[in-house]
This record gives sequence, structure tokens and C-alpha cells, in this order.
Amino acid sequence: MYSDRIQISNLTLIDSPMWFVHPIYSNTIVVQGLTILAPIHSPNTDGIDPDSCSNVRIEDNYIVSGDDCIAVKSGWDTYGIKVGIPTEHVVIRRLTCISPYSATIALGSEMSGGIRDVRAEDITAINTESGVRIKTAVGRGGYVKDIFAQNLTINTMKYVFWMTGSYGSHPDPSFDPKALPMIQNINYRYWSAENVTYSAQLDGIKGDTFRDICISDVSIGLTEKPKEVQWNCTDVSGVTSNVTPKACDALPEKEGVKCNYPTDRLPVEDLPLLKCSA
Repeated sequence: MYSDRIQISNLTLIDSPMWFVHPIYSNTIVVQGLTILAPIHSPNTDGIDPDSCSNVRIEDNYIVSGDDCIAVKSGWDTYGIKVGIPTEHVVIRRLTCISPYSATIALGSEMSGGIRDVRAEDITAINTESGVRIKTAVGRGGYVKDIFAQNLTINTMKYVFWMTGSYGSHPDPSFDPKALPMIQNINYRYWSAENVTYSAQLDGIKGDTFRDICISDVSIGLTEKPKEVQWNCTDVSGVTSNVTPKACDALPEKEGVKCNYPTDRLPVEDLPLLKCSA
């Protein structure tokens, strides 16, 4: 907590009773080369959870979990709103995730301080419930915006795309029902998936549309017994391009659209990995 220049590398972590790696209110963090192993039926065993942190590099990690392999967070309801420290400028790459009951990468549900500028690429998910999942609810406030994910390879998954606006757990009854989250500028491109049950479950909040969603160049191969309705969408808006199966009407096809991915480098990407000495 409240730390600068954290490096966690080349470790094997096994059977944590809760989140494995959880930096809070910290800056300039490198988490590299970890093997994280938890039983797939164990709840709340998230792998890596940057929480109200900035300038974070998470790369070359292998995670087997009963919960989200990576969960980006920034505080819960009124408490997160009051502290107001976002998680921002995060790069996640070369992750292998196995999590049959949760997400490869989750954004939230504790996101009341805000989450922005998260970049994920070169991700492999095997037998995992969902790809990138946005989790939020009425009472959270805050925002999830400027999210980019490219080059995901998925095999055996329930939902490729999943957004939840009714993730309704709260720390206490004092949450503000007028505190609505802002979900905006979500960009997914170059995904390849096989053996999928649902292509997408995208549920925004009535009166609080999740907007500017862009999905391009995505190929989804279905399981032998897929759900008949592949795209379920409510209170979302955006576009798709070159996506199969065809998306819902809320995300109409627009030929030639290429979803964004930043071309600049974050300063933390060039931070050298130091070697510890005995």
C-alpha cells in the first residue's frame, strides 16, 4: 500500500485464501513471470488485482484460478468515490489464464474511483468463463473508459464478451442509488475464439447506456450445442466490423471500421526489471 516502484517477478504462488497479488494506492508496478495456482472451485482467488494504482505492467504470467485471473479495481461504492484514486495506465500482455468460473480480465466490480487506459494484448484463455468482463452496478459511480484489448486467443469459453450493469453486491446499505457508473470507449479487436457457448452478454443500465463499444475483426467458433441467441444486448451502443457470428442490432455492422489500440508506449513499459541480490 502507498508504495512506489514495486517489482514482483519470477515466483510461484500457490493456494492463497484470497486475492494473490493486490497492490493498493501505489504507482509504477511491474508484475512479471509469475505462476499463480489455485483450485478452480475456490472462490475469490483472483490472480493479480491492481487497485487504485497507476503505471502498471503485468506480463508473462500463467494463472489458474477459481476467480478472475486479473481484476482491475479502484474502490467500492461510496468509499471508492470518496477516496477517488483511479487505476490507470495499465498494460497486460502475454497472459495465459485458466478459470472455468470467471474472467480472463475483469474490470470491476469495485471501480468507483475510476478505471481508464487499460491495454491488454497477446492473451491466451483456455477453459475460462469469459474474456474481458466489465462488472459494475447502480451505486458504484466512477467510470470504466478507454479500454483496449487485442490479439486474444480463446479456446472453450462460455462468454467471449461480457458486460454486467447489475453486479449488485454492496459493502453496506448506504450506497447512493444516484451514483451511476460511466462505461465508455471500449475497444476490442483481433480476437479468435473456439468452442464458445455465447458470443456476448452485454447488459448496461437502463438510463445509463454503456456507449462507444467497438468490436472488430473477431471470429467466434461455437460449441456443438451453442445457445440459439448468440448476442444478448440491452442498454449498450456502438459498432462492429468483420465479426462472426453477427452482432446484435445495438452494435450494427459498419464495414471497414478498425477499433482503436494506442500506438504510444506507457513509461512503465520501458522500466527495466531489476534483479534482487542476496
